[in-house]
Amino acid sequence: MDMHATVTEAPARKTPPIPRNGVDTPKLFATIGAVASQPSLAQFKFRAKNRWVSGTQSRTTIAGFYGVGGEMQHDTAFEASADHPTVLCGEDKGAAPVEWVLHALAACLTAGIANISAARGVTLEAVECFVEGDIDLQGILGLSDKVRNGFQAIRVDFTVKGDAPEAKLREIVEQARARSAVFDILTGHVPVTIAVEV
Repeated sequence: MDMHATVTEAPARKTPPIPRNGVDTPKLFATIGAVASQPSLAQFKFRAKNRWVSGTQSRTTIAGFYGVGGEMQHDTAFEASADHPTVLCGEDKGAAPVEWVLHALAACLTAGIANISAARGVTLEAVECFVEGDIDLQGILGLSDKVRNGFQAIRVDFTVKGDAPEAKLREIVEQARARSAVFDILTGHVPVTIAVEV
């Protein structure tokens, strides 16, 4: 009787790529490993506190969040003003709220491209993003219940340059889209509850 023993070796651990594109890839891979071994570390709560200033202007402060099992603070509090342009009865003292949404989408996708490129050993030369959204004001102004209040469509155009073939750069952008929290928020019908205290 002929018997063969099969020896299975554990796959060799890959050494994380060196830091690239301003991304600390060893830290990125360590974070992925830590969350994989302890999924509770993945639970985060991000917060923003907004206060009305005047007219359509308001100011948001972002200072703390919950993550990695405890309360955390940003190194510094961030403030952002929002307003409507004068043509929409505002004083144009900040970007419109819908423009901040476009900023959030562009920033999230761009951060994803930087991280994924670094993880895949691709050095970026430049990443530029142009985001445009279409809104029909008939919904917001209460003139039509057939027109939605928000964007009817959003288009994102990237220009990406790096030391990889075009196909790989396109794969990186697609992976950034697939993993983007903001893209998911915009397309995934996130439940939002509103409470009022008077």
